[in-house]
Amino acid sequence: MEDIKFYLEHAEELMEKTLNHTHGVMSKIRAGKAMPNMLDGLLVEYYGNPTPINQVATINSQDARTLVIKPWEKNIISDIEKAIINSDLGLNPQNDGELVRINIPALTEERRVELVKVARSEAEHGRVSIRNIRKDANDHLKRLLKEHISEDAVKDAEDEVQKMTNDYITKIEEILKKKEEDIMTV
Repeated sequence: MEDIKFYLEHAEELMEKTLNHTHGVMSKIRAGKAMPNMLDGLLVEYYGNPTPINQVATINSQDARTLVIKPWEKNIISDIEKAIINSDLGLNPQNDGELVRINIPALTEERRVELVKVARSEAEHGRVSIRNIRKDANDHLKRLLKEHISEDAVKDAEDEVQKMTNDYITKIEEILKKKEEDIMTV
């Protein structure tokens, strides 16, 4: 029975990681609103080392269309500006010597539809990962039958894995629904 409990806990842990990953990816899909996490993953040259921007500056939303970046050291403003320009974010920073401001352009209808497709694709990756975790867990549980664990215990465990799978896929659907609404809101 310890083996069954282990596989159930392991499957749930992996499903939770998948959910968190999907949520993180979805949060980076920009919906036309200025959000500090848009710059997550952006690296700035800091004393010769690529450093995440949130480790060298404070990033805030001034309003729905403007991000303000306040570096901790003024001498790296140009490095921050260069990192933003060279990124694939398509943003145009303005440097006033103290702060870097980024005006986020409004999304066109065509771009919104494209972003919804990207969000749906990411959600599908999450669902596929959850189903693969279910398959692996069920394969492990079936192997336990050979180790003299009752069929009923294995069947109950498979039912529990299916319930977890349904719950996590529902959570991914909720994340997708919120993201689609966010993207399509003008």
